[in-house]
Amino acid sequence: MNSIKFQWTFLPCFILSVLFIQPAGRCLGADKLNVLTTTSNLASIAESVGGKHVSVASIGSGDEDPHFIQAKPSFMMKARKADLWIRVGLELEIGYEGLILQGSRNPRIQINAPGHLDVSEGILKLEVPAGKIDRSMGDVHPMGNPHYWLDPYNGKIIAKNICQRLKQLDPADANDYDRNLVAFNSKLDNAMAGWVVKLKPFEHSKIVTYHRSWPYFANRFNLDVVAELEPKPGIPPGPGHILEVINTMKSEKVKIILMELFYNRDDADAVAKKTGAKVVVVPNAVNEQVKDYIAMLDNIVTQLSDALKGESK
Repeated sequence: MNSIKFQWTFLPCFILSVLFIQPAGRCLGADKLNVLTTTSNLASIAESVGGKHVSVASIGSGDEDPHFIQAKPSFMMKARKADLWIRVGLELEIGYEGLILQGSRNPRIQINAPGHLDVSEGILKLEVPAGKIDRSMGDVHPMGNPHYWLDPYNGKIIAKNICQRLKQLDPADANDYDRNLVAFNSKLDNAMAGWVVKLKPFEHSKIVTYHRSWPYFANRFNLDVVAELEPKPGIPPGPGHILEVINTMKSEKVKIILMELFYNRDDADAVAKKTGAKVVVVPNAVNEQVKDYIAMLDNIVTQLSDALKGESK
C-alpha cells in the first residue's frame, strides 16, 4: 500500500516538472520559436531575422510611449508561452518588465536565462550621465539614452544580437537565420544610402525636439538638436521653459520641431506659431502607418528632409 501511495503522490509532481521546467528552446510540441518583444521595432527586426521559424508578437503597439507600457495580465499570459523575450534595455522597460516576467511564471525568459535577450549589447551608448542621479533630474537613464534604435546602424547590431540568440535556441536552423540577417543588412544598407543623400544638404541644421529621443538619429545624420520642449526628460513643458525655447529658436533661427505622435502637440503648435517653425510629427516605432523597421526610418527621413527643404526656400 505504501509503495502504491508513493507512486500516485509522485506522479503529479513529475507532470508539473515537465510542464514548467522546460529547457531553453521551443515550447514542447511547438513548430516555431515563440518570440515576445517589448517594442514593435524589435518585433519587426525579429521577424526579418527569424523568418519562417519564429512567431513574433510585441507588447508595445508603436503608438504609445514605450516608457509607460502597463504590465497587463494579458501580457503576462503572452510571456508565459514565450521561448524568447527581447527588450531594448538601458532601463527603458524598468517600469513594467519585472512585473510581466514575474507574473508570467516562465523560467525560460527570466533575466540571465537563454530566453531573455537585451539587444543593447554592443551599442555605443550616448548620454551616459556622470555623477549622482536623482528624480529631480527627470526621467534620466543611468545606463545611457535608450532610444538607440533610431540610428540605422544600431538596427544592424540589434539584428545581429537577435540572430545569435535564435541560433543558440534553435541550432538546427542556424543557416537560415544567418541568411536572413544578411538579407536584412543588405536592405538596410541600401536604404541608408538613400537617407544619406536626402539629409546631406541639411547637415548641421538646427532642430528642436519634444522629448530627448533623437540624439542617436541626429548624431548619425549630423543634425544639431538645440533644445527640447520638455524642460527635463519626462517632465511636461511649463510656461517659463516654453518661453526659453521660443527665445532660443528665434536666436538660433530654428524652423523645425520634431516630435513623436504620442505626445500632445499643443505646446509644439504654440511654439511654432510664435517662431514660424514647422512641426514634424512622426511615429518612432512600427505601427499601422509604417509597417516595418526600415519603413519607419524611411518615413522619418522623408518627412524631415521635406520639411527642411521647404524651410530652406
